Amino acid sequence: MSFTKALARLLGATAIVLPALPALAAPANGPVLPQPTPPFAGVVGDTLESSRPVFPARVQAPANAPNVVLVMTDDVGFAASGTFGGLIPTPALDKLAAEGLRYNNFHTTGMCSPSRAALLTGRNAHNAGMGALSEFAQGFPGYYGEISRQTASVAEILKGNGYNTAFFGKHHGINVTANSTAGPFDSWPSDLGFEYFFGFVASATDQWTPALYRDHQRLPARTGDVVLDQMLTDDAIQWLHNQKAAAPDKPFFIYLAPGTAHAPLQAPPEWIARFKGRFDAGWDAWREKILAEQKAKGIVPADTRLTPRPAIVPAWDSLTAGQKKVAARLMEVYAAQLAFQDHEFGRLVDELKRIGQYDNTLIVFIQGDNGASSEGGPFGTSDDTGRLVNQQPESDAWLLSQLDKFGGPDSRGHYPIGWAWTTNTPFSYFKRHASHLGGIRNGMVASWPRAIKAGGQVRTQFQHLIDVVPTILDAIGIEAPSVVNGVAQKPMDGHSFEATFTSNAKPAGSRVQYFEQIGNRGIYKDGWFASTVPPEAALEVVTNASRPVPPQDYEWALYNLDKDFSQSTDISAQYPDKLRDMRALWLAEARRYQVLPVNNKIDAARAEAELVAHNPPRARYTYWGVTDALERGVAPPIFTHSFKLTADLAIPAKGAAGVIAAVGDPYGGWSFFLDNGRPTVVHAYSQQPEHNYRLQSSEALAAGRDAKLSYTVVYRKDSRVADVSIEVGGKQVASARFPNHINMVAQGEGFEVGKDSGMPVTSAYADGGHFTGTIRRVDIDLTDLPASAAR
Repeated sequence: MSFTKALARLLGATAIVLPALPALAAPANGPVLPQPTPPFAGVVGDTLESSRPVFPARVQAPANAPNVVLVMTDDVGFAASGTFGGLIPTPALDKLAAEGLRYNNFHTTGMCSPSRAALLTGRNAHNAGMGALSEFAQGFPGYYGEISRQTASVAEILKGNGYNTAFFGKHHGINVTANSTAGPFDSWPSDLGFEYFFGFVASATDQWTPALYRDHQRLPARTGDVVLDQMLTDDAIQWLHNQKAAAPDKPFFIYLAPGTAHAPLQAPPEWIARFKGRFDAGWDAWREKILAEQKAKGIVPADTRLTPRPAIVPAWDSLTAGQKKVAARLMEVYAAQLAFQDHEFGRLVDELKRIGQYDNTLIVFIQGDNGASSEGGPFGTSDDTGRLVNQQPESDAWLLSQLDKFGGPDSRGHYPIGWAWTTNTPFSYFKRHASHLGGIRNGMVASWPRAIKAGGQVRTQFQHLIDVVPTILDAIGIEAPSVVNGVAQKPMDGHSFEATFTSNAKPAGSRVQYFEQIGNRGIYKDGWFASTVPPEAALEVVTNASRPVPPQDYEWALYNLDKDFSQSTDISAQYPDKLRDMRALWLAEARRYQVLPVNNKIDAARAEAELVAHNPPRARYTYWGVTDALERGVAPPIFTHSFKLTADLAIPAKGAAGVIAAVGDPYGGWSFFLDNGRPTVVHAYSQQPEHNYRLQSSEALAAGRDAKLSYTVVYRKDSRVADVSIEVGGKQVASARFPNHINMVAQGEGFEVGKDSGMPVTSAYADGGHFTGTIRRVDIDLTDLPASAAR
């Protein structure tokens, strides 16, 4: 008996004959997303027999629409990859380029969050609301620190046009006060059109112990012998298998943003061993070698000149023997990390080929979201966050002692500035310098076997991140929507480069593109490029607020990039009128795209001001038991305010151990815990033994009883000194003076109650230090908060 007849008998009807259902498909490319439900096309009669059901049609992508794989690595300069003549072998990208095209005139914004916003939206970063790092948001339209609803992402557009969408890796586009499992989730991948997300929501994370999320859910810490790049590829391949199992004919969009090779530099030891001794000759020698290779491969014009070494970069020969050893080893780790990422990308491509999806997959691979990073300083570091934020000193002897740990789970190193200069060959300056090609020129590879037949060629037309989305839409054959989720959309700022898939001809019409990051500015028009010259303070990783140079006082230079590929020769003295016109054009574009006002400060004060504006500090923070990690934007501000932590505990009859509250890791953080019942504090100013401060009560808490204890911290003004004490039942049981304290912990290592997940602050406990008693309540009172500021 058929299901229809059985149902009719069950319902007491004599017979029901349902007509055949129409195909559940509707054409894509509507101007409004999501597309409105069409009017009911069936018939509703008084009875079931007189009615005709018709389901609403589901949107279907255009026939033969390509899959899309979009990849962007992190802090990788133009000359890092062998694919662009650099010093690190990247055979998987080489192969993709041999089957597709290399682009040698492609540009990013010069910084992380803005580049990612521009890439995903097809709009200029300021126009999308992400003119600076999300941590440095301001109350101006171009600097809200989250992607505007008026600039929907490519994932949102493709999802609304019949694609499945997935995101693997780094999402550095969430305002710091929304970076928690409580949201709001407006800027999270799920609200940007991604149906699936597996990755991290910060500027960086540890490769060995990453702080990962699946959609909105924080995942338990993962440790072992698998690094993050492999985890991402494994997850992407599994998602791909699931997607093709459920909807084999439905196209997909995968965005892979691995976070490599942003510090901390970490890689499997066998990959680091591959590069042993490779960089002993130093960065000066490698610059010459790279340029020769770039010319030989046709990556750069034959007349390209090397730009001179900036004064901030020490000559290799000026380093001591020990400093050279440290510098060479850190570069070996960086090379291993990038090479391993290339290997993992190759696994994904191989899987696309194995399952028959490669030929109709458009792959756009952008090697770096900005130029190489200078954040490792002149000699490198074993702790990138410590050097960058907490200013922890590291002697040459200390760095040498860590040589064998570099790249492993016990090191968070970053290479010296000289290697950043080298991996930006032939250009000058670094990440953050939107005024110079060393900050904004990155290599790109595009492959689409069905449409790109001129494999191995180099394309030289000017391109920018904002051009990627229009190109993807062109390749699929859909228009950018005018309304998304009820919000009118801004037009795309970018230009499709689909025509370059078959031609190297220069496009018709004029091309203008502005650049700006932290006061460093540039403007491109039809081969001409005018840019500011970074003053000494602007070359520092953290701009020194004690001697700022106002952005309006920066000097300007002029270049003809059509004749000077590397931006090596300032010709402003020859063309003063041209420079004046270009500066006026920059200002006009800045007004058009929400760039103003320009702020050239990037320091703790700016970050704190942004945080306070969104989330003013409370006089008291209360936690009612065990809590998962709270990131800086929603955690109590215990590094900028003196405080008292009070805990109400129940101690079982067998006694208690474990963490009451903790934040950070052994590179920077503190933990308040019970060690065999004794209240104990460990404060790690850095991972160096002399920076590990400990305070402990001489007596254990009584077993089988309730206990109330506290930890008090008083910061001394105008110093790094902190007076600390432990109290039990209102009585002080231990006190000390810690000579240093941290300003910030590594991202992903948030404030927790009842455990210390991720990388633990101390080895005094194991397995996350889960508290073995009961935590009824923990209060944190900010003791130096002015009454007018409390809420």
